[in-house]
Amino acid sequence: MRTLIVTTTPNTKAAILNSPVEHIDITSFDARPIIDSMRKMSFTSRDLARATDIYNMMLEDKKCSIILTLAGSTSAAGCMQVYVELVKRGMVDAIVATGASIVDMDFFEALGYRHYQGSQFVNDMDLRDLYIDRIYDTYIDEEELQACDHTIKEIADSLPARPYSSREFIYEMGRWLKANSKKKDSLIETCFDHDVPIFCPAFTDSSAGFGLVVHQVENAKAKKPYMTLDAIADFRELTDIKVAAGTTGLLMVGGGVPKNFVQDTVVCAEILGHENVEMHKYAVQITVADSRDGACSSSTLKEACSWGKVDMAYEQMVFAEATSVIPLLASDAYHRGLWKDRSPRKFGKLFD
Repeated sequence: MRTLIVTTTPNTKAAILNSPVEHIDITSFDARPIIDSMRKMSFTSRDLARATDIYNMMLEDKKCSIILTLAGSTSAAGCMQVYVELVKRGMVDAIVATGASIVDMDFFEALGYRHYQGSQFVNDMDLRDLYIDRIYDTYIDEEELQACDHTIKEIADSLPARPYSSREFIYEMGRWLKANSKKKDSLIETCFDHDVPIFCPAFTDSSAGFGLVVHQVENAKAKKPYMTLDAIADFRELTDIKVAAGTTGLLMVGGGVPKNFVQDTVVCAEILGHENVEMHKYAVQITVADSRDGACSSSTLKEACSWGKVDMAYEQMVFAEATSVIPLLASDAYHRGLWKDRSPRKFGKLFD
């Protein structure tokens, strides 16, 4: 017997956008008993427990600098505050992310806008008519997103016309938020305050791209110079961090460009002539990608070892949807408190 799912869509935007996504607070619950129990289980539970153990090893290792990579939509789905807390507590020293994670999700909410709980069982043409964008079961007001694009343009307009790495431009976004944010505690502003650099090597593959295109088109029409983004500078600067850090650990949420970008710094450092460059000593990746198609986003950490990027001693793949496991891993690490003895790296100061 088949069950017929009948869905109806309210006919006003306000009726649909009425249940904001609430971001989980890892300090409000202690996941240590859950992780301790999972360590005695099998399958993904034991993988998560081992991944959490490896992350705690990164925090305990005084020589280890930790790089967080973000891909996918976990920030829109309720994990934004997880990443903010990791930065505030000195549990992350640099971030490599997709443009969507930083602009469409974090910067967007810093402007006072929200993401909303919705449904994947909906007529998307109805949503389009109402200017509502859908990420699975999460909704975004397209008009607010375009206001976000316009703000990115305003920031670009205010800067001297020259090439910028994504880290430089995001730093300027943080400076702008210090004076203008509607919601404090955004990831961008928190990283600005703690000298934790954020890199978005595919920055324009996000809502930011629209604002930057308008900036360039308007300036070109007025025969004025305009700012550009320098992806090569991104690669060079992140490699500078790898060289300065020495021992490194990776906490990777999803795959995509951020994952490969941060792993490639080891090879880049070698090509630049640096001797005895350490592979990333520790690595955890949380992903739902299948490894059988040979895609980089789904390549295992063991595969990365063959390229000279990741050591095999302390690595763990966790095949799970990240919003269901990253809060547990982060809460466990927060409550075990190994971060309390870490010294802040303040890698942002490398580029002063």
